Amino acid sequence: QVQLVESGGGLVQAGGSLTLSCVASGTIKRIRAMAWYRQVPGKQRELVASAGRGGVTNYSDSVTGRFTISRDNAKNTAYLRMVTLKPEDTGVYYCNAEIDSGKYDAAAYDPYWGQGTQVTVSS
Repeated sequence: QVQLVESGGGLVQAGGSLTLSCVASGTIKRIRAMAWYRQVPGKQRELVASAGRGGVTNYSDSVTGRFTISRDNAKNTAYLRMVTLKPEDTGVYYCNAEIDSGKYDAAAYDPYWGQGTQVTVSS
């Protein structure tokens, strides 16, 4: 059983900052990519930032230069540092990870999602 748990969301004024954390636990052999997605009511979940195991990162245009994704592979944890927050950053932030739980001898990665953490940026 694998679980992802996010934390760090909250209410912040525009221009402020927050750091989200995502901890993966359970039967984990290896984690490949970890990513953060954002969803607002009535819209599809969108990719905000991703990080490969080796450190290669990718960001959506709307957060480039303001958000930083990082990982601590030893702790199976991903972070999202968000600065200069804008009201349009408001949404539920979900952590996603590609995890090999070791159920097969060969590597086999399944996607897992956290329960989400609310970020609200007031103007």
